Order: sequence, then structure tokens, then C-alpha cells
Amino acid sequence: MTRFHLTRRHLLGAGLGTFAAAATGLRPTSLFAATPVSFQLSWLHSVQFAGSYIAKSRGYWTEQNLDVTLNPGGPNAPVEPPVVAGQALVGISAADYTAAAVAQGAPFRIVAVAMQKNPFTIASLPANPVRTPADLVGKRIGMALANTPVLQALCTINDVDIDAIEIVPTQYDAAPLIAGQVDCLLCWETDLPVAMTVKGIDNVTMLMADHGYVLHSQTYIATDESIADRRAEIVGLLRGEARGWNEFRADPDAAAQLTVDMFPDAGLDIEIQKRQAERQTPLMFSDLTEEHGFGWFTDDTVAQNIETLKLLGRDVTPDLWDRSLLEEAYAS
Repeated sequence: MTRFHLTRRHLLGAGLGTFAAAATGLRPTSLFAATPVSFQLSWLHSVQFAGSYIAKSRGYWTEQNLDVTLNPGGPNAPVEPPVVAGQALVGISAADYTAAAVAQGAPFRIVAVAMQKNPFTIASLPANPVRTPADLVGKRIGMALANTPVLQALCTINDVDIDAIEIVPTQYDAAPLIAGQVDCLLCWETDLPVAMTVKGIDNVTMLMADHGYVLHSQTYIATDESIADRRAEIVGLLRGEARGWNEFRADPDAAAQLTVDMFPDAGLDIEIQKRQAERQTPLMFSDLTEEHGFGWFTDDTVAQNIETLKLLGRDVTPDLWDRSLLEEAYAS
């Protein structure tokens, strides 16, 4: 945590600030300047991170004495390097990416879980739907070849022969499905199906999490060093996040509008953002979060993740997850 060296000038300034706040009816959040914190997002700005935008815009991190900068990710901005280098205090990742980084020596811990259900889905059209893993047999599935282990894991869990499925390498776009070049797509529940719906194209989605593919996504990662040396800042960040996401849940449409307003140059369509928020909400909130709070995970959910990670070729232990910071965030 940042150390402060008090002088008469600091004390006098703090006293005057407190007096001014009292005179105007405002309540000071701290006698000290907020601590700068960089928070690395996993992708470009969108409603996917709207809870963080709410936390920032409504001062929930300021109340924790934090000045948070939200760094967007993207195809050329991976999450893990800035976090491991200390350029970002916390990053948004996923259990499989974190496991891969740890296998290469990165000292990461998962400290909270935003998406209680993995967003991977199989999207198809009503005339030739995929509603269960067994429906994949004989189908042509459009996907990135890098995601073959994901499909293999789903097939293994559900006793489906992957060799009975034709994998067609495609770009991340709904066009091959719409054009009939493939029968289904491996994608996220919150993007390509939303894009089709907004264009008036009916579609069917089979959420893989509903068929045994249990893998934490949109996870919060920090290094061992940051957890040891900047614990209070991480806890404060998680407190602000929880408040922001709870407000997202209460009014997803307002969260979508805030996202569009905050990033007017991002080319965001309000209708797409609203529909994405609608589909995102049930992935992020569950009976578990209802009982314990946003971001929660248990020993049981960790064990299920470990089993899925094994199918993806990643051997990890429960030590990859550290719930103590989340517990501290909720304790007060």
C-alpha cells in the first residue's frame, strides 16, 4: 500500500479540506489523495464491463480511496502481461487463460468470479437447431481451430464422438451460419446471437455451461506480490465492483446507456448493448451470488473447474483461487 509522509502542510491541507466539506454539507471520503490503480479489462469497452463503469462514474472506488483507470483490452492487448509486470493491479481474465499463464510461471491467483456460468454457446438456426450436445453429431460447426479443445471437452463430458462433427474454420462472424455454410457456431452467448437477433434473424443457443462445461470466466486475477503488498487496494477495488454490478443487475438498460454515453467514440449500438446486458445478467448472478454476493465462488465450484481444466490439458490445484480478499471485501 502507498505510504504517506505527514508534514504540517499535509495536516493543514487535510484540516482545511475537512472544514470545507463540513461547511458545504459534503462528507469527505479520505484525508489523503486517492491511490492510483490500473484495472486491466479483457476486451474493448462494452456493456460486458458495465459494472466497472458504474463503480467509476458513481464514485464507489473514490469512496475506497482509489483512483481507478480502466484499461481496455483487445486482440493486441492481452490481460496477463501488464498484470504480471505490475502495470495493472488487477485484470479480467478466465480460468483457462490464467491456468496457462501459471503453467508458464506467472504468479497469479483468481480472487473473484464475475461470470458464474461460462458464456460459450453453440448457436444455430431454428430450421436446423442444436439444443443438446447429441444434436452436434453430423453437423458442420464453424469455429476457430484454437477452440478445438473446448469442443472436445464438451464432447467428452457428454459422450459425443467429436469425429462425427465436421469442424469448419471460420472467422468470428455469424455470416457463415446465415449463409448456410455451417450448421452452427461456437461463440459467446452475448455477442453473435445478439447480433443476429438485432438484425431480425431468429436463432437458437445451447449454453455449454448447462451441459457440464463448468469454467469460470471474466475472473479477477492478481499476482501473489500484489496480494501481499497491496491487499487493501484490491479489496477496495472488489468492493466498488460489487456495488457497480449489483446496480447493473437492478437496471441493465441504464447500464447499457451509461456504457454508450461514457464511450461515444467506441461505435456502440444502444440496442445491441441492451440485449447483450440482458443475456449477460443470468450468467453473472446465481443462487450462489444471491446468498454470498457478487463474484463469489466455493470449494465445490473450484473442484468442478479443475475437472474441466483437466479436459483442456491444464492441471491446476485449488490454490489457483484465493477467496480471502472477497471475504474481506464483504466482511465490512
